[in-house]
Amino acid sequence: MSRIPVWIAMALMAVSSAFAQDVRYNFDKNADFTKFKTYRWVPIKDAQQVNQIVEKQIQTAIDAQLIQKGLSKVDSDKADLYIGYQTAIGTEKQFNSYSSDWGYGGGWGRGGWYGGGMGSSMTTGSTTTIYKGQLALDMYDSSNHSLVWRGAASKTLDPKAKPEKQEKNLNKAVAKLLKNYPPKVKS
Repeated sequence: MSRIPVWIAMALMAVSSAFAQDVRYNFDKNADFTKFKTYRWVPIKDAQQVNQIVEKQIQTAIDAQLIQKGLSKVDSDKADLYIGYQTAIGTEKQFNSYSSDWGYGGGWGRGGWYGGGMGSSMTTGSTTTIYKGQLALDMYDSSNHSLVWRGAASKTLDPKAKPEKQEKNLNKAVAKLLKNYPPKVKS
């Protein structure tokens, strides 16, 4: 049986975790989520605005998930929930270093063991910019304007990804974000 070297396994885990979505949510445990049947989009004051294409993609992805959860979108103020979102993109620097060792050392030769040797080592480094996007979704009870549910999904972004891939990643993130909505309240 062959074994994967530890450093390869660690590298694979690091790469796979770098591209996974990180999802968190919280909710008001006193809210009755069974009474929420309709929702309406509302802007969040002072939230960073995205372009119209991205806005439509975000709302379409969220609408699709909420419809699966049994909610209906309405345009009137009579909605049970007011829903808004915020986005953010941050950057991180990643430092990569590479070491190259070469040379020769002691060993057995015609005259027996010979020692010594010669070698060289060189380390080089580079930095990479990593883009991390976050989508936060807020749900407010329209009867008292109180926050009843909040979730956030964050993911490493590939700025060179094609639009189809970006939209696919968005849909996966929103599905994962709303997976546990409505929340199961333990009695």
